[in-house]
Order: sequence, then structure tokens, then C-alpha cells
Amino acid sequence: MLASVAVRMAASSRGKVRSLVSLSRTLSTNKPGSTAGGYPHPAEAPASSPNSEPAAAPQWRPKKDPSGCSVLLFPGQGSQFVGMGRGLLKYPNVKEMFTVAQKILGYDLLSLCLEGPEDELQKTVHCQPAVFVTSLAAVERLNQENPKAIEMCVAAAGFSVGEFAALVFSGAMNFAEALYAVKVRAETMQKASELVPSGMLSVIGRPQAQYNYACLQAKEHCKSLGMENPVCSVANYLFPDGRVIAGHQQALDFLQENSRRLKFMRTKTLPVSGAFHTELMASATEPLREVLRQVEVRRPEISVYSNVDGKRYMNESHVRRQLVKQLVSPVKWEQTLHEIYERTQGQHFPHTYEVGPGRQLGATLQKCNRKAYQTYAHVEVTTYED
Repeated sequence: MLASVAVRMAASSRGKVRSLVSLSRTLSTNKPGSTAGGYPHPAEAPASSPNSEPAAAPQWRPKKDPSGCSVLLFPGQGSQFVGMGRGLLKYPNVKEMFTVAQKILGYDLLSLCLEGPEDELQKTVHCQPAVFVTSLAAVERLNQENPKAIEMCVAAAGFSVGEFAALVFSGAMNFAEALYAVKVRAETMQKASELVPSGMLSVIGRPQAQYNYACLQAKEHCKSLGMENPVCSVANYLFPDGRVIAGHQQALDFLQENSRRLKFMRTKTLPVSGAFHTELMASATEPLREVLRQVEVRRPEISVYSNVDGKRYMNESHVRRQLVKQLVSPVKWEQTLHEIYERTQGQHFPHTYEVGPGRQLGATLQKCNRKAYQTYAHVEVTTYED
């Protein structure tokens, strides 16, 4: 089975890698047979392993003051840069995580993160695993410097591939198996991108901009050029009046050429290989569905929010179904942030930590909810001191 490959390849590291950070968390959702919180170690051993820890007994804690709680946000593709991870290597388990990654991926991911070359790191097939591992390595730093942030974490969300890191952190997936799924996801998305000229366009519009109508006009333009079944749709809902539109290249060219008429204040072509989160990724869905059938998926032990609809994952089958659907559906990040941070007037906000390269998720939080942003912090991945 494909998933067993990941576990076998990671097995040689089993003796070296201690249980990763969240295994020590005690969550109110723990139940017999589950890990004692967060994410298991990359080469998760059977329950009888000498390195394993007994599952915690069920326990229910009184409702906590939100100001003492935390939320973790995991970035996605596009946040990567050469040098990321350099500030994380001294923390427990991080080098071992990259060792496991090398066995699963078949190349030196740490060297690629630290030294590039940049054009290789930017490739979909490389940057998705790189962001995934670096983000979970950043969790190790956070756990060392502020263990309470891990212990008191009540929710997590990830942008696109970041959702896999959020699920690993939550205890829903094993590190090695999730990394293997990310590997398959990245490879199949890369292949889908190479089928037709396509891309993604970041758009900031005026309040009167009509994004879906603009996409419809772009598709009509493509049809006038003789193109059958053109694709152009909103791929990311980032913040009010902030969108990413993806589709055939001719459609994106039309949007840029007509941006003023369409009430777009600014457009920028994103450095990605294809039209992610649109139907042009349809060929990637079956390979991902197949690998997700083979890996173990558990119910998240904290609230994890799906990109597809901004709602919490409910169970194992829900996780598998939504991760596949996410490939061809827009990332509803703005809606997710509203879901996480909605509260009655006067109620405190949790501390928010962006764990991984870049600060893009903090920027979107600032635009969606200024009050929640006041307790935002970024976990640095390049230096030892912020």
C-alpha cells in the first residue's frame, strides 16, 4: 500500500525521534486509544513501542477564558523562500523531521530550504512539502519558547497545503503519512498544471467590483477566441475585496487588460505553475483520494477548519472528502477567519500564532479582523531571535 511506504521509509528514524510536541498536550477531547493531544511522532510506533506514551484518560476541562487560549494558522504555497528553517534547527526533533522527509521524498529537503536554488524551491512539487515540514518545525520552536501556546491551543487552520499541517498538529494525521500525501498532491497538481497554459491572479478590487461577473466576461472572451470550456473562477477568498482568480491564461490576460473597467484597483500574477483550486485540477483528485484512503485519519482533537466551506471537520470521512474537494474548490479563507474569530461584543480574542514561512496569514487577519490581529504573532523560521 502506498501509505505503508511512508511508514517503512521513516522506520529507521523511529529510535531517534522522540514524541513530537503535541503528543504531550492534554486536550478535553482526548479519548482512550488516541494520542494524548496534537501530532504523533513522524515514524509513529505501535502502541506497544517503548517510545510510545499511554493514552490519556478522558477529561473535561471548564470553559477557558479566550484570552488565555491560542489559535495556530499554517501558511500555504507561495510563502516559501530560500533560507527558511535556518532558525529552527536547534529545536528538538526538527533535524529528525527533515531526515524523515528526505527518506519519504527522496531528496534533501533541508538543503533545498536552506540553500535553494530558488527556482527549484518554487516548483509546486518541492514547495508544498517544504512549507509543510517547515511549518511543523516552527511548531517545535513555539513549544520550546511558549509551551502554553501549544497546551492551550483550541483551534487551527491551514491555507491550502497548510491544512495538512494543521491536521497533523491536531492529531488527525501522522506526520510521515501526511507528508507522503502532500508529496502525491504536489506531484499531481504539477502534472495537472502542465496540461494547459494557466495561472493565478491576485486581485484587489473596489467595493463595487463583481468578481464572478468579471470571470464570466473573461470566459466569454475565451470562447470568442475559439476555446472550448474555458475556466476562470475565484480560487481564494482572502479578505474583503481581496481575491485570487485562477484559470486559463487567456482569461487572466483579459482580466488584466480590462482591470480598470472591471473595478480592479490592483492585479498581480502569482508565481505558481497552474490554476489551483479550480476544475483544471480535476486530474489530481483521484490520486489524492486514493492515497487518503490508505493513510490513517482520525478525528481532530482540536477544532480544525476546512478551506472548502470554513467549517470545522467533524470526523475521519469528512477530512478525507474535504481534502480532495479542496483541490477543485476555492479556498474560503476570509470565511474561515470569520468562523474562528466570531464572538459576542466584549468577549476576548485568543492569541494567534502564524507557524511557518511568511506573514501573509497575519496580513489577511489584519484586514478581516483588526481586534483579533492585536494578539497575533509570527513564529520566526530564519533566525533564533525575533
